[in-house]
Amino acid sequence: MNAVVRWLGRVEYAPVWRGMQDFTDVRGAATPDEVWFLEHTPVFTQGLNGRPEHLLATGDIPVVGIDRGGQVTYHGPGQLVVYALIDLRRRRIGVRELVVGLENAVIALAARHGIAAAGRRDAPGVYAGARKLASLGLRVRRGCSYHGLALNVDMDLEPFGRINPCGMAGLAMTQLSEFGVTTDVHHVARSLAPLVCGALGLDWDGHWAQSATSTTPLSVRS
Repeated sequence: MNAVVRWLGRVEYAPVWRGMQDFTDVRGAATPDEVWFLEHTPVFTQGLNGRPEHLLATGDIPVVGIDRGGQVTYHGPGQLVVYALIDLRRRRIGVRELVVGLENAVIALAARHGIAAAGRRDAPGVYAGARKLASLGLRVRRGCSYHGLALNVDMDLEPFGRINPCGMAGLAMTQLSEFGVTTDVHHVARSLAPLVCGALGLDWDGHWAQSATSTTPLSVRS
């Protein structure tokens, strides 16, 4: 069964979040897994266990409380977001294996550009030295995952200074452009998509899906 891989472009956060929930609620045993690649308009998202003291001075950027794990993070233009809608039971993998697979895909992409990156067991995500390159947060419902990872490509990092990213005071963020990588989000998505599918054991024919499912929000149809 081939996975469905979508490029959704730049979209607001809430419709995509609701779309992930709807997809997870109605999918069945024969529903192909999907991976959505996109970038968001500016938004802070606060996880289920998020603590208000990690919101320092959010200003005019909205804060949305959501149903993934973890604390607060920022999404905005120039950041590649990857949502993994995977039937974990069918693939016989656990959450930790999913996390490591997503991290390893980013680590492999970074290595192609000469960037030494690694994951951390105590704080999910991908780090280049002490700086965080990609954040990760997931939700599992009915044995299926949604949410995923956010890779900083070439963006304004200033909003991260308005929060304690991932609940870590003083955590420095970084991005591919700081290592001399000159590209855009869509091109990074094209490079990362096969790495994500390979790391998660997904069969993919290499083409972006062109049609929307009934559970993909109208505003984010590919």
